[in-house]
Amino acid sequence: MNAKIKISIYAIIFFASCSSNDNSDSSSEIPQPSNNNINSLEYIDEIIIPDQNIDGIPIGGFSGIDYKNNTWYIISDGSNPIKYYTADISYNLEGFSNVSINTMIEIKDEIGNSIPENQIDPEAIRFDTNTGNIIYTSEGSINNNVDPALLEIHLNGNQLRSFELPENLKTNTTNDLSGPLHNGTLESLCISFDTNSYWIGMELPLIQDGPEPTTIETESPVRITRINKITGIPERQFLYELDSVDREPALGTTFTVNGLVEILEYDENKFLFLERSFSSGYLDGGNTVKIYKVNATNASNTLNIDNLYEESITKASKTLLFEFDSIRSELTNNTVDNIEGITLGPVFSDGSKSLIVISDNNFNAFLPQLNQVILFKIIH
Repeated sequence: MNAKIKISIYAIIFFASCSSNDNSDSSSEIPQPSNNNINSLEYIDEIIIPDQNIDGIPIGGFSGIDYKNNTWYIISDGSNPIKYYTADISYNLEGFSNVSINTMIEIKDEIGNSIPENQIDPEAIRFDTNTGNIIYTSEGSINNNVDPALLEIHLNGNQLRSFELPENLKTNTTNDLSGPLHNGTLESLCISFDTNSYWIGMELPLIQDGPEPTTIETESPVRITRINKITGIPERQFLYELDSVDREPALGTTFTVNGLVEILEYDENKFLFLERSFSSGYLDGGNTVKIYKVNATNASNTLNIDNLYEESITKASKTLLFEFDSIRSELTNNTVDNIEGITLGPVFSDGSKSLIVISDNNFNAFLPQLNQVILFKIIH
């Protein structure tokens, strides 16, 4: 779910899961992490992708990013057409030297037809080196009885496969007491550390699992599901507890939200989770973004549990790794924008790993926003 979809008219007052770098500081491919020790993230640099058109269509809506084989893949949550981009992003330990969007590829159905509006809402993208294909998530459209989806496409954009989702993640057409919330479904995606499966994450709790987060502390767990890439069948699911919304809305506005927007498994059952809180009425963008280390080793399997309150359940543990407020003063316009994508990038010349996040500018639908790309060095 993007903040843009649920932002009220009051929010307009203010603003309402990876191309090659310089050869001297990067390798051609991402190595598997050799250990599970990520101690901290060191901020390196920020760069803004300028607004531009490709074939007369504005770029934007960068909701997910991945890096494989010297190419960066970025998915857009915009429509007309449904699309992903390839890009060049170059940097070294001193910072960025270039960023450019190279191509736009329309995502189509199995027979190569364009996809109608309200059928697909892309949110996360990964390139699978085992298959040579792209996988992505769609939030669907709960209000229009369109299920969320995990989909596989060819590099040309044509759909190859749709994976089976657990029943508890599908649209509930019989009552409004259970099931996913509109614009609160499959926002995050990553390939499992062992490369055998895909992890998909809900942005907000299921209706029966708990309320949306507010500025008052709530029990608001979201479900993270592992799907076997060979069988296409869900095989595990665990719970992750969301933070409260960080700030009260300001300037007489009322809208707030906090959700899980992206995930990366960097070791067996160990993840980086990207949480984004938004409150309307702030000139700095209103976003509070954090990266958590998450350990799901001892988390209960909730795949076949519909009512969490009837079971004794252990959630995944979380440890704060990085708060973007700590670098706000170093960013353009002191703005932490609508960050939604995260991926490992190439290795630096000193052997350390790079990490990239990217923001969704909502196609500047409310007030001007940034196509913001931020670079980190992983400290072990």
